[in-house]
Amino acid sequence: MNQYQAKNILNLAVAGHGGSGKTSLTEAMLFLSGMSDRRGKVNDGNTVSDYDPEEIRRKTSISAAVAPFEWKNKKINLLDAPGLFDFEGGACEAMRAADTVLIVISGKNGVAVGTEKAFAAAEKRGLAKIFFVNGLCDESARFYRVFEDLKAQFGPSVCPVVVPYIQDGEANVYINLLEYKAYDYSEGKPTQVPMPDMGDRLEGLRTAIYEAVAETDDALFEKYFAGEEFTPEEVIVGVSKGVKSGTITPVFCGDAMLMRGMEQFMDGLAWLAPSAQEKAEELGVDVDGNPVELAVNEEGAPAAIVFKTVADPFIGKLSYLKVISGKVSADSQLLNMRTGNMERIGKTVMICGKKQEDVKYIGAGDIGAVPKLTATNTGDTLCAPARKVLLDGVEYPTPTLSMAIVPQKKGEEDKIAQGMMRLSEEDPTLSFSTNTETHEMILSGLGEQHLDVAVSKLKAKFGVEVTLKKPKVAYRETIRKTVQVQGRHKKQTGGHGQFGDVWIEFSPCDSEGLEFGERVVGGAVPKGFFPAVEKGLRECILKGPLAGYPVVGLSAVLYDGSYHPVDSSEMSFKMAAALAYKAGMPQANPVLLEPIGHLKASVPDANMGDIMGEVNKRRGRVLGMDPAGEGRQTVDAEVPMAEMHDFCTYVRQVTQGRGSFTFEFERYEEAPANVAQKVIEEAKAEGAIE
Repeated sequence: MNQYQAKNILNLAVAGHGGSGKTSLTEAMLFLSGMSDRRGKVNDGNTVSDYDPEEIRRKTSISAAVAPFEWKNKKINLLDAPGLFDFEGGACEAMRAADTVLIVISGKNGVAVGTEKAFAAAEKRGLAKIFFVNGLCDESARFYRVFEDLKAQFGPSVCPVVVPYIQDGEANVYINLLEYKAYDYSEGKPTQVPMPDMGDRLEGLRTAIYEAVAETDDALFEKYFAGEEFTPEEVIVGVSKGVKSGTITPVFCGDAMLMRGMEQFMDGLAWLAPSAQEKAEELGVDVDGNPVELAVNEEGAPAAIVFKTVADPFIGKLSYLKVISGKVSADSQLLNMRTGNMERIGKTVMICGKKQEDVKYIGAGDIGAVPKLTATNTGDTLCAPARKVLLDGVEYPTPTLSMAIVPQKKGEEDKIAQGMMRLSEEDPTLSFSTNTETHEMILSGLGEQHLDVAVSKLKAKFGVEVTLKKPKVAYRETIRKTVQVQGRHKKQTGGHGQFGDVWIEFSPCDSEGLEFGERVVGGAVPKGFFPAVEKGLRECILKGPLAGYPVVGLSAVLYDGSYHPVDSSEMSFKMAAALAYKAGMPQANPVLLEPIGHLKASVPDANMGDIMGEVNKRRGRVLGMDPAGEGRQTVDAEVPMAEMHDFCTYVRQVTQGRGSFTFEFERYEEAPANVAQKVIEEAKAEGAIE
């Protein structure tokens, strides 16, 4: 593929709801442009952008893929993003590298949550937006109903450009409203035909275009309001300017599977979508935190953002870059702003799905990849050491579902940890950690499918089989009453015996663990043995009397005892302290404490009641509600962490994916008797306590 300048490069993220046909549309465009010699199908597992074995097996996109093609002297970099919410990380990566978001909508199912999310993400990043209504050859497709929904949802900026003329329920003729030409696709290849009579509908579509153009400029708005006609030139210039500035969202349509309307769509993209030169300028910060404007200029000092990483155990690491300024070429040295280390660029490649093609350089505004940057991660900025600049990284959603990993074979913990670290380099929405208290390996992600894919990849790439189970909760134990107890350890053996005798007062306090003190009078216990008593107790509090969980909020004061000048030793006093602990704790009214988390759930107004009811059902307390704008509310609550394991699945189901939440540990509170009883019985069954 030829090298292109930024003014002729278009970077498009293909986004939208799962199943709307994003990958099929990508395939149709690659085939029509001659970039691929056959059109792959998702069901056959032979598409360019779904090349991962998991994507082929599941027949759905899991990560963002890059697929460039040439059309009308432009290079168009398509970034095919996953539509399923479990793989939202891939959509975030595609959005970071794109200048325009191409939102694909199913002509049958219409505007869905994925449509809203893609539109909102594009608005947030200030990207241009283009709608493509797909699958119009399906008998149940309803283009005009979908179009009305788009206008109702996204306002007068929605502007029809290509629409179908439907005859006997079939969409074979597509009309370009700006050129005022009609094309018939019934024979496969498009042929221009006379404009069909669309009656009143044409007037309505024209009005929609004029409304959209009027939104782009004050003078045009006044002209439209005064009832004056726009000239054809004003319409075309207005639409073009409006799309580039983000004030107009044009609507195209067709059928990617049957290749209908595709040429008009691709011509429209080449004409309307803003180039990298117009859109890819960035605002970074320098070493002192001052803003730096980066123009898209091949002659400038190089600066690039790593927006995606592929970690493969065989070919190593591949870092996908979007170059903002300058050129990234083989054998150049760039500074990684996060690590402060220089990275040597071995070679630069252009990516098309899984294929790599060596190129001399990746120019400003373009997208490519660099292999073997071992210390570079997604979100890192690579720049010339002479001009240090830090670019925005990739904003990922926070993992909300955690499961414990159980290896199928013993002794594979290290292999699991290494494999998971590599997989989370590739997918930062996965997080892996070891819980030091419960001794479980915890995998967190965006949903059940997400974790399922991670487990499949762990087996395929690293040869480790694991199962997932609900993670244990880190409970705590404490006491509510003050007691005074004796611990006496006496053992006679041949030679020296063992003797230690202590009186300890156990009482509740506000400490994280143990507060140790002494008020021994008259040397009943020599000072030299105090540390041994404390050490004995510190070892004991790791296991509480109820269910074997660590003890907190315990004050232990050594106030009396006795010793033997020959048989007493540190070991004897350590044992005596342990005996006092064992005797005293059950008498001191021990209670189980459970971790309480702080929940902030942002949901549509209509789902407020459901979420509040669910919080109550999960033993939570609603603290308040705040309006979050755009018909949403934020529920503020405190909920026991033991009840929140599958909350992520519930929120997604009840809000169809519109809701989001954060949940963080707040403090420990006494667990209700019925909950404590269940936890104690489970601990007994597992043998954690006698």
